[in-house]
Amino acid sequence: MEPVLLLNASFEPLRVINWKRALTLVFAGKVEVVEEYTREIHSISLAVRLPAVVRLLTLIRVRGTGVKFSRQNIYARDNYECQYCGCQPSVSELTYDHIIPRAHGGPTDWTNIVTCCIPCNRRKGGKSLEQSGMHLRHLPKKPTWQPYITMAVGMRNPPESWRGYLTWHNGQE
Repeated sequence: MEPVLLLNASFEPLRVINWKRALTLVFAGKVEVVEEYTREIHSISLAVRLPAVVRLLTLIRVRGTGVKFSRQNIYARDNYECQYCGCQPSVSELTYDHIIPRAHGGPTDWTNIVTCCIPCNRRKGGKSLEQSGMHLRHLPKKPTWQPYITMAVGMRNPPESWRGYLTWHNGQE
């Protein structure tokens, strides 16, 4: 079923939770429903619209540690586009590429990894950009998103009801 965006009392996104956890928090009086889906769930005596966005009633302090280096965050940073040909295949047909191959001493970090499609990855292989004759559409850099936003970047298209609460757009600032 639909995921639910959990906001801090200050309206900052904290994480994505499932609808059952959201309803548990609603009935426990720990959150308020800010946005709802049109879908309802029914019990014998109750019909409730599923929450889309809920907000904690008490503020939780969040420690920032920077954006986690992960495959999903690389895809989000690059807007799910191949950085060589510009295509936007499905997530299952995406991979990532070391610009400077690891065999040539290239690091596995934000500035040396880009999203690419499988055909471009095969075409480039273990060669440098110069050797392969390929060019990058955008130079990779470490994202500057707020750390609490990274929970939603694995979703290519977050629900419309969330968009007013997320500060990133299309995976890029």
